[in-house]
Amino acid sequence: MVTTDLETAAGRYLDLIGRADEHGAVDLVLGLIDEGVPAEDVLLRIVARGQLRVGELWASNEWPVAREHAATAVSERVVAAVSGHVRPAATRGLVAVACADGEYHALPTRIMAEVLRLRGWRIDFLGASVPGPHLITHLHQAGPDVVALGCTMPTRLARAHATIAACQAAGIPVLAGGAGFGADGRYACLLGADAWAPTADAAADRLAAGLPSFPAADDGPGAAAVHLGGEEYVYLTRHRAELLSRVVDRLGEHSAEDLGHMADFLIAAMYVHDTALFTDFVTWACQVPAARKVPAESVVLGLRVFHDVLTDCPDARVMLNEGLAVAQTCCASQRTETRV
Repeated sequence: MVTTDLETAAGRYLDLIGRADEHGAVDLVLGLIDEGVPAEDVLLRIVARGQLRVGELWASNEWPVAREHAATAVSERVVAAVSGHVRPAATRGLVAVACADGEYHALPTRIMAEVLRLRGWRIDFLGASVPGPHLITHLHQAGPDVVALGCTMPTRLARAHATIAACQAAGIPVLAGGAGFGADGRYACLLGADAWAPTADAAADRLAAGLPSFPAADDGPGAAAVHLGGEEYVYLTRHRAELLSRVVDRLGEHSAEDLGHMADFLIAAMYVHDTALFTDFVTWACQVPAARKVPAESVVLGLRVFHDVLTDCPDARVMLNEGLAVAQTCCASQRTETRV
């Protein structure tokens, strides 16, 4: 099938999942496979791209969250249908595939698991938010050759780090994947993962080539992770609820959920000592409310109050100031666009 045909099919798929038409979506993808389209292409170029577009439509306020959830549920059923329809022989070792503790965006990790299975790996797919101790128990019982750990949200990096260290202590290497580890895998390297892959097919290629893919640290595996966290990170983690309550009390018109995300991204950025992680979130936080007719000034106010509340955290306040500068730039840009 030519590329344009796949693009047409991708558009049809998006329409079907947007209407929560599970049977139509399943029939479409299985029909493509029966026509000779490789199942891996269907997963990556139809399902995965469709879900990426679903996220964009939600962010732009073209789809409400309920429609986004329904579409994702259909895509999960589609991936399961592909798994049942195409059953290649297992010719490689066993991979335990799991989402980091607290990570509930399981579909990207599930697609990676299915691509690995299509490439001949035996797969234990453990699903969303797998607590570290339970994962380690499974490793001792199943004895996989590698753990493929998915993380979509960088707010889960601290838990992912604990899981990576525990897996390696059990003698199992870790392949990290997902947007949470950074677009270039910088956080996967920082947390001491043995390798990182940006996409499901890249993960399969990486496993086929063997691990690790990161240069060895001078002081041994995971040495770079020694400097993670710090006193302010510990303080913010332990007192998150109290600090958030104080901020919400001052900003009653703000959404507690939005302010909670702001706190969590600040904590994550403090853990890896990377201001860009926080300022990237601030940029996104300004853009999404704008699509919903909520002014970016609300983000500015939230950042200012967090800054005022965190009197004992000078490094966090510096990071908040950086975020504030980004938010103010976004506000100025939105005002200019409004005038035009």
